[in-house]
Amino acid sequence: MTGLSFSAALTSGVFSALFVRWLMNPRARLAGRVRPYSAVSRSMLGRTFDPEASTGMAVPETAVGRVLLPPLTAAAERFGQIIDSSSEEAMGVKLRQAAMLTETPPDRRLQEYRMRQFLLAAAGSVGGFIVGVALDRSTAMTLVLAIAGFAGGGSFWRGKIDRAIEERTARMRIELYTVNQLLAMRVRVGGGVVSAVRTVVERGRGPVIDELGEALRLHFSGMSAGAAFRHIADLTPEPHARRAYQVLATADERGSDLAEALLALSEDIQEDRKEAIRRQAVRRRATMLIPIIVILAPILLLFVGAPLPFIVLRNLG
Repeated sequence: MTGLSFSAALTSGVFSALFVRWLMNPRARLAGRVRPYSAVSRSMLGRTFDPEASTGMAVPETAVGRVLLPPLTAAAERFGQIIDSSSEEAMGVKLRQAAMLTETPPDRRLQEYRMRQFLLAAAGSVGGFIVGVALDRSTAMTLVLAIAGFAGGGSFWRGKIDRAIEERTARMRIELYTVNQLLAMRVRVGGGVVSAVRTVVERGRGPVIDELGEALRLHFSGMSAGAAFRHIADLTPEPHARRAYQVLATADERGSDLAEALLALSEDIQEDRKEAIRRQAVRRRATMLIPIIVILAPILLLFVGAPLPFIVLRNLG
């Protein structure tokens, strides 16, 4: 081993040790100190100690899982705080808007996302290291490949969430025009806001229907209809849907003309979609010109410049 390789290996080891020490630095929590003293009182009330409810994460059944899950969870949480500048509330809203990890309970959804993100980043780092070793690259190049794999794996889930939000927003924009029309027709025949929404939810499906169904569940669980519609308006990723939910809340609270407002929103949605289609057509037309320019421009220059040497040499002769 040369001196450069030894120095690189030593530096890598020291950096890894310092990084792990900073990553896994234990933080004192009040819950861990109070829990032993509250166990007796909880048992007298007939309630047993529930680690899952106390820690906020699922407790594995195997001993290996109970040993490895806490450090992995802490590492994933610290890694998520580094790579994602958003707060936990903002990340929770993004996961809801993307409709991802819906099979996971809401209180564990962020933890599951960060765990998957961290594991994929670790897999990318290992993959980059293996590629560097297999190609017999230098130590510095191998470290660069490992870091690139780590960054690529960590950013994959963030890009996946952004793409899912964009796709869901586009689908909601398409569905919202029809939903507004159906709600307007239902209100015109004499139904109330809640009854109109319930009818549409029972007969339809899609992202907009899912959000309206969530508003109905909140309303039937005790929240007022206006507050329920404003709640989903604050969480939806689509601006037109936010306006529609606010109109529903206002109509339920003040009794305004809901049908006219929904029809006006539908016209705005249609105009925005037409403008978006025009912009997309212009972009695609410009994209189609790029291959023509790249292929034909050099050939045109060759045809124009080919006679120049003959003309210059003839004049000199």
